[in-house]
Amino acid sequence: MIAWRYLRSRRADGGVSVMTWISLIGIALAVFALIATLSVRSGFRTQFVDTILGANAHVTVYSTQRTNANGQQSRLIENYAAMADDIRAIKGVSRVAPLVRGQILATMRNRNSGVDVIGITLENLKSLPGMQDPERALGDLTRFDEGIAIGMGVARELGASVGDRIRLISPDGVKTAFGTSPRVKSYEVVYIFSLGRYDIDRVRVYMPFAEAQSYFNRETGADELEVMVQDPDAIADYTLPLLRAGGDGILLWTWKDASGAFLRALDVEDNVMFIILSILVLIATMNIVSGLIMLVKNKGRDIGILRTMGLSEGSILRVFFICGASIGVIGTITGTILGCLFAIYIDPIFSFVNAVSGGGVWDPAIRGIYQLPAELRLGDVLSAVSLSLILSFVVTIFPARRAARMNPVEALRYE
Repeated sequence: MIAWRYLRSRRADGGVSVMTWISLIGIALAVFALIATLSVRSGFRTQFVDTILGANAHVTVYSTQRTNANGQQSRLIENYAAMADDIRAIKGVSRVAPLVRGQILATMRNRNSGVDVIGITLENLKSLPGMQDPERALGDLTRFDEGIAIGMGVARELGASVGDRIRLISPDGVKTAFGTSPRVKSYEVVYIFSLGRYDIDRVRVYMPFAEAQSYFNRETGADELEVMVQDPDAIADYTLPLLRAGGDGILLWTWKDASGAFLRALDVEDNVMFIILSILVLIATMNIVSGLIMLVKNKGRDIGILRTMGLSEGSILRVFFICGASIGVIGTITGTILGCLFAIYIDPIFSFVNAVSGGGVWDPAIRGIYQLPAELRLGDVLSAVSLSLILSFVVTIFPARRAARMNPVEALRYE
């Protein structure tokens, strides 16, 4: 009762209501910033990993350099069908697809773009997680064997749409007596897709597997095997079974090998960001200390009277501890609600900010994904709430103890 009375008292009555509001708002904003940042961080990491795993192999199986039947050095996997069957038999492997790959030039109406062409069968393309639920798609994927499928970024660079024909130019074409001549061939665009990653949509082109073998002079084999597993995070557990199933002379390249440096950088950034925002919460809770010190000073006579009436030091400590802790609890609850609402409604909030600023706030060419993601996790919310409450309770103890140890004689000397 006494603590609640002190919190409601005005400055004219010896209270510090203004400082109370400043402390409460500061803690609420700090907790809001911490939860919002953690949710965006979690969403960005989740979407980044999902787009990697949805559009690329969890493990890529290559062949080492070897001599083929013609006495030439080659890295083709000639027994790709049998090897794929052996790998599919491994427990936990969900998908195996032989691929033919090549980097070539795509051109249309005097517009050029370097592309990464992947030869794949229609069945394997449909089973690709990113293709099962694409961000955007145009055309008919069932007509894939009649043409090619290109990413939205490739279509934008070339100005192509479904039904247009684009030319693919490869420097490794027909071998003649005068050298190797470039191979130029025109294909109809039957499908345009977006897999959620700008850097993938910007260069990715899918071509029927048999046509890719012919185009890239790979009639006898495949360049690699694309393997997907049920538990990508435990990809290291699949390494030994894959090596045994693949036989001698194969190499493995996992998704963590390809993106591990970036993921480690995200981990470092996450830790640094949490520390910085924790300092922000600490600064906000310091306002409680200043407010309580002023309150103790203004209520010195009240403390002296209460002590002479028989109130113990512990009771005085609890009065002022409840004052400071209440500010921390209310501010934490308010900040938590604001932070959760921000994470839940981030899309309309971001659209509003983008509209007010005139657009261009989020550049997918730099960040790799098309929109600002947010994922609200219970662990992130609990860590922010725990940090705020612990700091609020700890910093309240010092001014509360100061009030409890006040000498009632000194407090009432000049009254």
